[in-house]
Amino acid sequence: MAQIEEGHHKQDIKTAKTAVFLALFVALMVGMAYAAVPLYEAFCQVTGFGGTTQRADTGSDVILARTVRVQFDANVADDLPWEFKPVQREVEIKIGESQLIFYNATNFANKDIKGSAIFNVSPASAGAYFNKIECFCFTEQTLNAHQTVDMPVEFFIDPDYATDPDLEHVNIITLSYTFYPAED
Repeated sequence: MAQIEEGHHKQDIKTAKTAVFLALFVALMVGMAYAAVPLYEAFCQVTGFGGTTQRADTGSDVILARTVRVQFDANVADDLPWEFKPVQREVEIKIGESQLIFYNATNFANKDIKGSAIFNVSPASAGAYFNKIECFCFTEQTLNAHQTVDMPVEFFIDPDYATDPDLEHVNIITLSYTFYPAED
């Protein structure tokens, strides 16, 4: 009889250890899921992965003779009653040269609406070299009812772009934005 009770006791300890292990594993997975988005965003910002651009305080000190054409794209989520478009469709700039362009947005709603712009560069490998000095995408934008605004983007292409063998024959870069309603 003592052996049976000892066997049940050992089984209870194994069951308790398994339950604790599974609870810790679930807690770890929930924590990792919660941290995944900010960690991925930080990774993309540092590496330029997925077409994420870089942020710069000032322009480049080096301007090269090589030029690239930068095209501008604009999109709006279906549930945002805005029109959003680039003022100019493209510019040709020297690598390292700062450029200021504008996007135009109009709120067609009868109320003020806050929007947030998500951006991307293609080809994605160019994102590591696309530096924004000023951008409306750094903060949420509030447009009053029926308001139209011009929103600036000042950027340059890092001179290291010219030494990247994967971008040797890439002379067109597309900067794309999509505006979504901002969470209140």
